[in-house]
Amino acid sequence: MLLALCAPAEPAGAPSTPSWSQLTQQQRSILAPLEKDWDRLDPERRQRWLAVAEHYPSMPPERQQRFQQRMHEWSTLSPEEKEKARERYRKIRELPPEKRKELHQRWQEYQQLPEEQRREFRERRNKRGKDQPTN
Repeated sequence: MLLALCAPAEPAGAPSTPSWSQLTQQQRSILAPLEKDWDRLDPERRQRWLAVAEHYPSMPPERQQRFQQRMHEWSTLSPEEKEKARERYRKIRELPPEKRKELHQRWQEYQQLPEEQRREFRERRNKRGKDQPTN
């Protein structure tokens, strides 16, 4: 869900959206990790985030916590990292449904691994990426 909010916005007649200072206290509280970037977000992305903020109070507490964590992680990414994440999201969306399901299953299995094993996988993946030539 978070990646869907971060996907590139559709170019269209952009609706006017409030600046950070115009948000309600509740919206600012929910969207706090986005404060430093809010006024630079395009109107479509702001609308997406506002829609989430509207739905947020009805989310179960564990989902709210997970959402806050992911939003914070997103806000700490560099523009290049955000663009890579958006590109991964686009590629996943283009996969056939059965491939997406398989990928989701593999992700669930990965999430069940102990943290130390996941860290080892990440380190191997990062080392592999550095060893591959760039074009």
